[in-house]
Amino acid sequence: MIMKTNIFNRLSFLSLFLVIVLLPVFFLPFTNIPAEVTKGVLLVVGLAVSLILWALARFYDGKIVLPKSWLLASGGGVVLACLLSALFSGSSGASFFGTMFDVGSFWFIFSAFLLMLISAVVFRNPGSARMVLFGVIAASAVVLVFQCFRFFMPELLSLSVLGGKTDNIFGSWNAFGIFAGFSALMSLLVIEFFPITMRIRWMLQALIVLSLVLIAAVNLTFVWEILGISSLIIFVYKVSSGAGDSVEEDPEPEQARYGAGSKGHFPTFSFTIMMVTLLFFMSGQFIGGILPNRLGLLNAEVSPSFVSTAQVAKSVLKKDPVFGLGPNRFTEAWAMYKPEAINNTQFWDVAFNSGSGLLPTLLATTGYLSILAWLVFFVLFLIAGVQSVFLAVKKGENWETMAFFVLSLYLFISCFFYSSGPVLFLLALAFAGIFTGLSAASRENGEISMSFLSDNRKSFFSILFLVLLIIFAAGASFKYVQRFVSVSYFNKALRTTLPSIAETSIGRALSLHQSDLYLRTYSQIYLVKLNELVAKGSDLSDEDKASLQASVDQAVNGVTLATVYNPINYLNFQALGSVYQSLAAIGVKETYEKALAAFVEASRLNPLNPRLKLSLAAVLLAQDKTKEAKKYASEALALKGDYVDALITLSQIAKSEGNNAEALSYAQTALSLYPNDENLKKYVESLKSGGSTSASSKEEKKP
Repeated sequence: MIMKTNIFNRLSFLSLFLVIVLLPVFFLPFTNIPAEVTKGVLLVVGLAVSLILWALARFYDGKIVLPKSWLLASGGGVVLACLLSALFSGSSGASFFGTMFDVGSFWFIFSAFLLMLISAVVFRNPGSARMVLFGVIAASAVVLVFQCFRFFMPELLSLSVLGGKTDNIFGSWNAFGIFAGFSALMSLLVIEFFPITMRIRWMLQALIVLSLVLIAAVNLTFVWEILGISSLIIFVYKVSSGAGDSVEEDPEPEQARYGAGSKGHFPTFSFTIMMVTLLFFMSGQFIGGILPNRLGLLNAEVSPSFVSTAQVAKSVLKKDPVFGLGPNRFTEAWAMYKPEAINNTQFWDVAFNSGSGLLPTLLATTGYLSILAWLVFFVLFLIAGVQSVFLAVKKGENWETMAFFVLSLYLFISCFFYSSGPVLFLLALAFAGIFTGLSAASRENGEISMSFLSDNRKSFFSILFLVLLIIFAAGASFKYVQRFVSVSYFNKALRTTLPSIAETSIGRALSLHQSDLYLRTYSQIYLVKLNELVAKGSDLSDEDKASLQASVDQAVNGVTLATVYNPINYLNFQALGSVYQSLAAIGVKETYEKALAAFVEASRLNPLNPRLKLSLAAVLLAQDKTKEAKKYASEALALKGDYVDALITLSQIAKSEGNNAEALSYAQTALSLYPNDENLKKYVESLKSGGSTSASSKEEKKP
């Protein structure tokens, strides 16, 4: 029995260890699936295997040991608040899972806090915690070295997943910079507080230097700030406490060890990092821009400001104070409540799916109940962390607990200020879980232990719980893998140029998982097929005519189902309006009114979007309703004064009304915005000469 228990415990440990350590490096090359999406496979499958093996070990030893922690309980409160918000959401599919295990969806939050709980249970002794820490350091070294090579060989090392030099397996370039700072902080903590050999010390110092080089390549001021503050605190503590890192010589120099137990040595490395970060922070682009410019690196990531995110959150809370709009609904919230000033930027038509940071995004759409749950969680986390730091200072030990708290705090702060993606958030919770497990194990009566084999009642319910846990873990992982497979079919549908292959691929994707993105794509594929059949003109066979009608039906059905799946996503109604507009253009009866109704609903869900107003104007113009069309085109121009398409539309309306002077005025305004546009020049000249040349619409560039 004991041997089997030990085997299952070790396998559970190994599975969870691999999940945490491989999160930064894991992706599936040559699959064309984004690296961020593939990390979900590692998380879900790894967690399921670890849970099942842990449960099997409990069958044999008849004992369940859990950390006694209010922090873990508060994490359960966050999950419960997210669940309630998802249940009361207008679209359960989007809130529970999203397109593909979206960050912010309920199942992602549940998995993240489950990772925290299992980490607290499995890694509750200093030895196992050290293994995880050194494993993540090794993984970070692989990530940083790989990215360095990508600067010089981006195409060779794209592996059919990555693109340009700044593409990385974290998805976000800023997230990569934050991870480089995280790597430097991990290495610095080990150098300053852990007993290590001279060889490991040199390797960690080299890793810190590499991390600093890559932080300089990203040139994100925030990373310099937080790393500088962290190194300053470490330096001050080391100097004030006298806990230096001098050498204790062993008979063999190679075995010389450094660590927190030695005395009197000035913490040179902490001081050096502090000065380097200060130099980059104070110099701004004068020094910070050198490396990105030399390597040709451009950080073009854009997200809403904190003020804009807070404004959206305030509007959501005003309408739905308790449960909010629902998890994973920031795109819809942004469309409804974005600041009007955004229309004066080039991002006026961007459907942002996250706010200024990951944590503000999570809080913006889930109501006051979720905000309260998160607040309790972080207050308890900080209290427990400060206590662990002072305990480490007092006793001169327990450095693992302190290190995991500091590192998780670094990641949580980063997630507040930046949309850091799934990896950093998952690592933050995993490290917080390890910190919790270590803290509980070091306290007297810090763990809850329950033996159930000797009591029939306890035995029945405990075994039932373990069996249900195994069934849930296996079922959830299978369901996730099934949905993950749908991504490959979806990507195949996007990449192919053959409608028949696209049609088959998107059908298989939808059979495995439904989302409004898949359904909109399904509709577009049949619309392309429809246009190809229409292009044949009158040379249609009976088979072509049947296929034509089927394509019409499928194009409409697909996007209609998207509006049912998520009835508050304006993109679904915009797509529905576009489909009806296309059908009207080829002569399908009674579709203009349906297009008009769809665009009206899309505009209601995104009231400050001038493109939707202009779409309404286009539909009305096609019906010769000039007066109503002019009204909507004017509204589009009022929302965005430099909207060239609206200016051209108003010019053409004025021209059709015989008001050539007004038509010329609108056209000249459009030309002043794009003075080198040849079509606009010809159109203005035709108006001046009284000709009939028309200007083509010119769409503005979007990121």
